Amino acid sequence: MIVLALDTTTFAGSAAVLKKTKLLAEVNIDSPSTYSERLLPNIDFILKSSGLKMKDIDAFSIAVGPGSFTGIRIGLSTIKSFAYASGKPVAPVSSLKALALKLQHPRNRLICPVLDAKKGEIYSALFESTGNSLQEVLAQGVYSPDQFFSLLPSHRVIHFIGNGVGIYRDKIYQYFKDKARFSVRSFFIAYEIGLLGYELLKTNKGLDFREIKPLYFRESQAEENH
Repeated sequence: MIVLALDTTTFAGSAAVLKKTKLLAEVNIDSPSTYSERLLPNIDFILKSSGLKMKDIDAFSIAVGPGSFTGIRIGLSTIKSFAYASGKPVAPVSSLKALALKLQHPRNRLICPVLDAKKGEIYSALFESTGNSLQEVLAQGVYSPDQFFSLLPSHRVIHFIGNGVGIYRDKIYQYFKDKARFSVRSFFIAYEIGLLGYELLKTNKGLDFREIKPLYFRESQAEENH
């Protein structure tokens, strides 16, 4: 199975093509330029680099959020267009779980992805790495930093990753002191989106493009103003 995976939930956008769990090609760009300018050229690049054409793609995997409302919409509309034209299934994946997957390791038991949600809030969750799986032990959602960090077990080592970590690093340290571990891994997650998507797709849990919904956790600015 060949899977095209996309993440447009943050400025650290990425695209990847995988054959099952093997990464064939990947493009990672951390830039404030709009996805509409670079997304299709990036997809064309990784397909050509892999010697593939769009007709060779068996399924799609997409980060449905949380993250940038505009970025999510662009990514979803792109994948939905591909899926509509090809009739191929789509696997919707959480950007938070994909970030946690980057740190999955037997020694990294508790993993906390943190994304900046603006307005003094974060998108976050707590995952526990058990064997080869990630268990969500604190629900994904939008939180105030103090509200969320107060819910975490401060007596246990927690590994933090995401663009919100740098913003709230001092606050994290206040809560967890020497129990906090700060990842140096990149925030590019298209490969992890592909891995998580493949797990769904191989068990026939891919969805029709009409069933794919964004994972927002709150209303957009436009919806709030309206």
